[in-house]
Amino acid sequence: MTIALTASQNRFLRGQAHGLKAMLQVGGKGLTDAVVAEVDAALEHHELIKVKVASEDREARDAMIGDLAKRTEAALVQRIGHVAILYRPSKDHRQIVLPRA
Repeated sequence: MTIALTASQNRFLRGQAHGLKAMLQVGGKGLTDAVVAEVDAALEHHELIKVKVASEDREARDAMIGDLAKRTEAALVQRIGHVAILYRPSKDHRQIVLPRA
């Protein structure tokens, strides 16, 4: 189940992610179980991350980003070019407090 964000929450998260660097990169082998596990661990620790997808085909890139968000149960905050911003609240230690809906 993915997270549904309101427009104001989405805008807030985009602002929070502005200064972040891409934490992980999906390479030529595509979306492997190891990559999904790393993204899952990074989301649990940081809640908001940037992922760079190195695919030249736009449809394949969009499909990979959508599949990654679905497999990690994260919300896709924004996608610009090869970089996607993903958000999922931590189960143990929440750091980001979203504005009310």
